[in-house]
Amino acid sequence: MGRTKTYFASDFHLGLDASISSLEREKKIVRWLDSIKDDAKAIYLVGDVFDYWFEYGAVIPKGYTRLLGKLAELRDSSIPIYFFIGNHDMWMFRYLDEEMGIPIYRQPIQREIDGKTFFIGHGDGLGPGDHGYKMIKSIFSNRLCQWLFARIHPNLGIRIMKYVSGRSRHTHDEEDAFLGQDKEWLVQFCESTIKKEDIDFFVFGHRHLPIEHQLSNGHSIYYNLGDWLQYFTYLEVEDGIPSLKTFEESSPSAID
Repeated sequence: MGRTKTYFASDFHLGLDASISSLEREKKIVRWLDSIKDDAKAIYLVGDVFDYWFEYGAVIPKGYTRLLGKLAELRDSSIPIYFFIGNHDMWMFRYLDEEMGIPIYRQPIQREIDGKTFFIGHGDGLGPGDHGYKMIKSIFSNRLCQWLFARIHPNLGIRIMKYVSGRSRHTHDEEDAFLGQDKEWLVQFCESTIKKEDIDFFVFGHRHLPIEHQLSNGHSIYYNLGDWLQYFTYLEVEDGIPSLKTFEESSPSAID
């Protein structure tokens, strides 16, 4: 049959216990990767794979051996994997690229897949509003800030990261529902973008809600990948047709 499908997933938040523990979630993610390895022609991991992360010169955070081993296996079988940093793992640097040949993207990209144009990114900091986070992101992205943090011993540094990650987590109940076009920042970003460029599909994470939303031009669609804390959703693309799916669950109800 061959490899004919492209897959997208985001917001695993490994290191955080949720509806199931981080370890059980990691095992579930590995089962998902196993289930797609025979027909995947590319896999996009679109941010917040880890709930906190920092690469020291010779140290990475403890754990995640099952996922890292599976990613290495998939790369060794010549499946391209693309990794986007999110707001929780923005201090991912060169480890995946050097060890496995997995490129890391810090900004959204456009890519043609099956003859369709995809705009892909984690989604944090896009659109209007969220000015506090945008300021924090600019600080965390600063090379001097990163150099200074690297001077902290890993035992303390990782504890600090875990604390900051927990403090930054969104907990508002209204985020469990689609807020409407006027209040969804990523929808507003998509709408402003299609006024300037012809994009078939926007694919983002960050929102933690599986969304399929038709944009105002009548043909562009915004997809949000949901998360693996609650929804276990991913996007499958075959012959240029995207479809939101749920792993080891009933089919998701994409919210519009």
